[in-house]
Amino acid sequence: MLPPGPRIPGLVALAAYVVSRRRFLGALKKRYGSTFSLSMPPFGNVVVLTSADLTKQLLSTKPEVAGSIQPDLGNVLGPGSTFALEGQEHLRRRRLMAPPFHGRRLRTYEDVMVEEASREAATWPQGVEFETTPAFLRLTLAIILRAVLGATGKHYDDLQRLMPEVAELGARLTVAPIQDRGRPWGAWARYRRLRREYDEVALDLIATARRDPDLNERDDVLAMLIQAHYDDGSQMTDQEIADELLTMLGAGHETTANTLAWAFERLTRHPRLLDRLVAEVDAGGDELLTATIFEVQRARPVITEIGRKVLAPSMELGPWRLPRGHQVIAAVDFVQADPNAFVDPDSFAPDRFLSARPESSSWIPFGGGTRRCIGAAFADMEMKVVLRTLLQGWEFAATTAPDEAWSSRGVSWTPADGGRVKAYRRAAPQLLPIDGDAATAASR
Repeated sequence: MLPPGPRIPGLVALAAYVVSRRRFLGALKKRYGSTFSLSMPPFGNVVVLTSADLTKQLLSTKPEVAGSIQPDLGNVLGPGSTFALEGQEHLRRRRLMAPPFHGRRLRTYEDVMVEEASREAATWPQGVEFETTPAFLRLTLAIILRAVLGATGKHYDDLQRLMPEVAELGARLTVAPIQDRGRPWGAWARYRRLRREYDEVALDLIATARRDPDLNERDDVLAMLIQAHYDDGSQMTDQEIADELLTMLGAGHETTANTLAWAFERLTRHPRLLDRLVAEVDAGGDELLTATIFEVQRARPVITEIGRKVLAPSMELGPWRLPRGHQVIAAVDFVQADPNAFVDPDSFAPDRFLSARPESSSWIPFGGGTRRCIGAAFADMEMKVVLRTLLQGWEFAATTAPDEAWSSRGVSWTPADGGRVKAYRRAAPQLLPIDGDAATAASR
């Protein structure tokens, strides 16, 4: 009834996974096929998928049959986070939160993204190699604080100070083999202290927003969540809003920052593509830019596992029947390298997306089904705006250095060397001469 797999102790499997995840899963795939069983803390009995066909089936499974994998980010983001909700309550929350992240609403955030990208880039050293990951973490946090939370003044400063540690520690604890047991010492105790400090700031920010006489005129997501109503007329509590804001802050800025770092790690190793992108951006186009972002997310996904837990008595998955309590993990990086879904999957080739958008069953950097990331459109727009702004203002030197390895930040993956680049300010464009001077200038 279950796929084949190794008979090794869970802690041995965990150690192999931590030391070299991609090599470990690759070896199991080679021996047992594209689907195999495994026992590994903190997830317990797991079925791992590395192909697009069964992943499509998994993501289309009804929520009453399979819910969120456990543990997930809900254990650090709080019970009010979308990650912690199941079934109809989860779908109800998604419907409430969807409007700020789609359509015309998104375009209201573009000026903030351009401004923050320009502000961050102004601090970069010219002609000196530096790590982009820390720079993009600062940038994406600033964008979310302004566009999503509408934070200013002390609220902005406090959250900018708190969130890097909250996000990094929370991400590592989510997949820790030992979950929170309430002890007054250790990493979980430190996270609880940070979380209390975050709640104090976030709840005060929410209370301040509620008192804002111009709340109806604000475009930030927080203002919209405060005013949003469920179908029955009820609203989210302040603590639920605080949990959702932490979800957007923690899950949102880390993943986008790491993807941007991977983008420059890839582009500086593909100079012809970089030249084509600069030419397109200068001409006002974005087709290749969009395709490049899709391909970065395919070839270097920052979230490499999405999964479900069987809630029904059993769940059909291909030729197998999984019992209640089993978990299913789709290894995103392997699924997105499935040769049955992508031609020459090991090549970095954005042109594959010029004539066709990604398939939702094989291109899954934001997850899929009813639990697909609600902020996906915001993140895609943010990456496009930031990349366009930087390519317009900066020249990035090509490199012959080896590809950067994958480095784990707990839940997400980032370039091991920080996505290092060497950048130079681009010269200001020369203005065309006016009227009769044009002919004289042309003759020279």
